[in-house]
Amino acid sequence: MPVNSLVIGIVAGALGMAYMVYGKRQTKFAPIVAGLLLCIYPYFVDSILWLCVVGGALAVAPFLLDF
Repeated sequence: MPVNSLVIGIVAGALGMAYMVYGKRQTKFAPIVAGLLLCIYPYFVDSILWLCVVGGALAVAPFLLDF
């Protein structure tokens, strides 16, 4: 595993945990789901480009899907 993908996975996991805590405190479903997916997706994606694309999409999703 390259160091870049490891760093991206750590950052995605930290952001995912923050989204889950925020979603739980605000009782919003979208940040909880996005946070969970941010914690899980680095295990299934190998390419650094796709790690950034999927991570960026999941990081922006709670702001676009407000439910």
